[in-house]
Parts: sequence; C-alpha cells; structure tokens
Amino acid sequence: MDTSGAIKSQLDLARNVHDMGSINRLRSAANSNDEGALQEAAQQFEAIFVSMLLKSMRKAQEALADQDSPFNSQQVKFYRDMHDQQLATDLASSGTLGLADIIVRQLGNEALVQPQNGARTDGNIADYNRERANIVRRAEAAMVPPQSAYKASAFASPEDFVEQLYPLAAQHAQALGLDPKALIAQAAVETGWGQHMIHKPTGENAFNLFGIKADQRWTGEKATVPTVEYENDVATQQKAQFRAYPSFAQSMQDYVEFVQQNPRYETAVEKAADPRQYFEQLQQSGYATDPNYAQKVLSVLQSPVLRDFVGSE
Repeated sequence: MDTSGAIKSQLDLARNVHDMGSINRLRSAANSNDEGALQEAAQQFEAIFVSMLLKSMRKAQEALADQDSPFNSQQVKFYRDMHDQQLATDLASSGTLGLADIIVRQLGNEALVQPQNGARTDGNIADYNRERANIVRRAEAAMVPPQSAYKASAFASPEDFVEQLYPLAAQHAQALGLDPKALIAQAAVETGWGQHMIHKPTGENAFNLFGIKADQRWTGEKATVPTVEYENDVATQQKAQFRAYPSFAQSMQDYVEFVQQNPRYETAVEKAADPRQYFEQLQQSGYATDPNYAQKVLSVLQSPVLRDFVGSE
C-alpha cells in the first residue's frame, strides 16, 4: 500500500475542510517521517491557526456592525467565512507567516529551542521569546494590508451618503418616475453606503454608484476590480471591468440612460412608480445575478436611515 499517497489524500481533505479533526491527520503525517507530508501538515496547521485568528477578529468587528446593513446578513457572513478560509489556506501555502517552517524544524528534529531541561537558561529563553515575537509580527503584517491598499470612503456615514446624494437622486429619479430614496437604496446596496466604492488603477474614485459594467458599448474610462457573481445561485469571485465616471452626477445620469435605453429593462421602467415591482423586474431582467438583489434593495429602502430622511430637492 502506498503510505505516502494515503497521507497526501488525508492532507488534501484537511486542506479543503478546515476542521479541528484534521489535527489527527497532522499527527499521522509527522509520524510518517515523510518530509513532503510533514510540510503539508505544517501548512495545514498554520491555516487552522490563521482561520481561528480571522474568526476572532470577525467576532470583535460584529460587535460594532450596523445590524440594519444588508452587508451584515447571514448570507454575506457565510460567503465572508468562505473567503477567510481560502485566505488562511493561501497565507499558509505562501509561507507568509513562517509558522509552518517552525513546525517543520521542530518535528523534523531541527533544534529551534532546547529541550525542557535545557531551556531554563536565560539565553535559550531569550531566543525563544524573540522567535515568538517575530511570528506575531509576521502574522500582524500579513493580516493588515499596506496603507496603499486602503481606499478612502467618499462618505462619513450612511446618513452622510443619503444627504449628499439625495439632491442628485431627486433630479435623475424623476426621469424614471422612481422615488429618489429608492435610487439611493440601490446605490447603497451596490457600494455599501459608499464605503466600498470602485476605484481606478490610479486610486481615484470611479464614482460608479450602481455597479454598471463596462461592456463593448462603453467608450469612457474603466476600472477592473474583483466582484462577486452568482452562477446557479452559487457565489463566485471574478474580476470585471466597470464604468468610471468623473462625478456622482454623471453616474446617476448614466444609470438612468442605461436602464431607459436597454430593451430588457422596459418592463421594469414601466413599473417604476412601485419600487418593489421595479426592483423585482430589474432583477428578473438580469440587472444583477444575486438572487436576493431586489429584497436587499427593498430592505435598505425600508431602513430607518432612508425611511426617516426628509430631504429637499
């Protein structure tokens, strides 16, 4: 029987399913004295560690999360956890933290620290503490993106998002016969209340409020960013090109023209007086692949931020 092959199959399973039971598979790999299996096992242990670290960070973040936000739903958390698991695996495979290397040296009988009876000397304790501190620093550096990766939000809060965009929405929604608040609700879902705007390669805001992609008809600027699309109700991450505008006003105007001039949205435009029917028809016509798109927009429209807002055109 091919023992190394069997161990590799176990490790492949552990890599795909991050459960604590995979620790038993790590023990079997270490005992096999197979160098390749040991490396795989160490990476899996590192992935488990990073996954647990991410989960703890997410729980701390949830305490401050807006419960009314559509991005705080169970569906979003489910796909977010899937992303975190994949991130943990990628970090472990790339050796970013270095924890797997330490495990390999330890289990492979390469002395990193002295046995317990010799580790009580001051020099060995200092070496051990320095190594542990280095692991923590590498973990922190891997978890926090470089400053250049951050994109400044265009709005301070959901209330600020509504106040700034309402005059534009009132102007352009009139052309559709749509409630301005409904237009803002859709923009809020597409951008997370303006906190997750699409940016151009230069780092500048693309002012794309409605997630409109840059197809062959678009001759303006473009921005290529990761996006989540649904295929047979299953979310997949892809990269796509989106339209980039010089201002939010241009984004609003292009959205109205995009919906009005596209025959597939004709029924939706006819139902624009009723936001529920409008967004349901918009979804059915293929505006978004998310099967819950219309419901998400309507939930935001009924949220206190929009429901209680009284604006002037």
